[in-house]
Amino acid sequence: MRKDMPEKILVASGGDGPEREVSLASGEAVTRGLLQGGYRAEQVLLRRGVDILEHIKEPDKTLVFIALHGDWGEDGTFQAFLEMHGMAYTGTGPQGCMIAMQKGLTKLLFEHQGIPTPEWYEWEDTEVFREKLWIREKLQGPGLVVKPQSCGSTVGISVVHSPEELEEAVAYARKFDPRLLLEEYIPGRELTVAVWDGGDGAESMPIVEIRPKSGFYSYDSKYTRGATEYLAPAPLPEDTTQKIARSAVAAHRAVQAQVYSRTDLRLSPQGEPFFLEVNTAPGMTGTSLVPKAAAARGWDFPELLSRIVQSSWRIREF
Repeated sequence: MRKDMPEKILVASGGDGPEREVSLASGEAVTRGLLQGGYRAEQVLLRRGVDILEHIKEPDKTLVFIALHGDWGEDGTFQAFLEMHGMAYTGTGPQGCMIAMQKGLTKLLFEHQGIPTPEWYEWEDTEVFREKLWIREKLQGPGLVVKPQSCGSTVGISVVHSPEELEEAVAYARKFDPRLLLEEYIPGRELTVAVWDGGDGAESMPIVEIRPKSGFYSYDSKYTRGATEYLAPAPLPEDTTQKIARSAVAAHRAVQAQVYSRTDLRLSPQGEPFFLEVNTAPGMTGTSLVPKAAAARGWDFPELLSRIVQSSWRIREF
């Protein structure tokens, strides 16, 4: 019979994609926080998912804390691999990870559930986009966000306002994924919502407002200390807070996320929220957003990690 709590936690980090450095930083922070919380924890650096097997001695007593971002660590591949080997792990299962990693599929689910999201267009062919009336109209108006279909950490993302900028942005984004998502740019405020799902039903954590000093929440703005101001909880009217919280929980459920997730959105100058995507393995670095939301709720970092461990261990029975 499996014990009530894991005796060992392996913090899986690294990977071989563009988010490797962020993952390593998350892994270091998580390992340190788990040790502070009294767990036996070890950071494991992976290049391939199969590398985890050499570190597992007692599968029924071990939990894998997933601090991998992007690619096979977040798209459900690693989660499915662990399940095949009877290994417990943190967070969302294979299907939810796969759904959330595909931005176009997430958008379809948002629309089906009535969750407001910016107008969008999936693009693969270099010639077709020049003829799309929708794209020309957005370039003449609010602008477009160009992003790879399956990357996080703002990797490969650009905001563009002209055909020339669009050409450059498409070439840049295609370095990371040949499939792109073009999305109407929503001016206004950048917000994010962590959703906690510890077994008693999903609930929104305090909303975090993101104010990058550069004006754009780029990779550098995310991971450079002092480059961005964070307000938690975000200063919002109560009715707006409640509307965002309800939609964030709906988004969490729509992609079949488990234990915890983070949903990003823009708030227009008119006070209307537009939801962008759901992250099932959000960052856990010193500047990451889920720990900020947890702190605003009254959970320090070791307590947040402990709750993730306990909730994940309970739902993973193989």
